[in-house]
Amino acid sequence: MPDLPTPLSGRAALIGIALVAASAAFATINIARDNHSRAAVAKAITEGDPARAPEIFRRYGCSGCHTIEGIPGADGQTGAPLTGLSKRLYIAGVLENNSDNLVAWIVSPRSFSPRTAMPATGISQQEAKDLAAYLYAQ
Repeated sequence: MPDLPTPLSGRAALIGIALVAASAAFATINIARDNHSRAAVAKAITEGDPARAPEIFRRYGCSGCHTIEGIPGADGQTGAPLTGLSKRLYIAGVLENNSDNLVAWIVSPRSFSPRTAMPATGISQQEAKDLAAYLYAQ
C-alpha cells in the first residue's frame, strides 16, 4: 500500500493560509474599483488607517520628495511618484511589494538600500502602516 502524504503541521498550514489570504487581498486591491472597497482591503492587509495618512505625509515631509495622489502639495520630484504603488512588483527596486516590506521600508529604508536618498525619519511602525494603507488604497 502506498504511503499517504503527511499533512502539514498546524502552524505550517496556518502560514500557508495566511500567505494565500494576503496574496488574495493584495490582488483584490489591484482590481477593486471602488475607493471604499480598496480602503477596506488596504486596512485589512496593513493594519493601518488610510484616513490618518495625509497628516503623517505632511508631518514627515514625504510630500517634499514624492508625488502622492490625493495629497495637496505632494508634488516632489526627488523620490519616485507613489501613485499606483499597489500595482508595482517592487518597492524602491529592492523589495518585493507586500505590506510588511512596505512598512519596513518606510521605517528604515537604509537597512535595505544603504545608498538610498530616502532618510530615516523616526516614523513609528503604526504611522508607517497608516501610510502603507493609504498607498495601497489608491
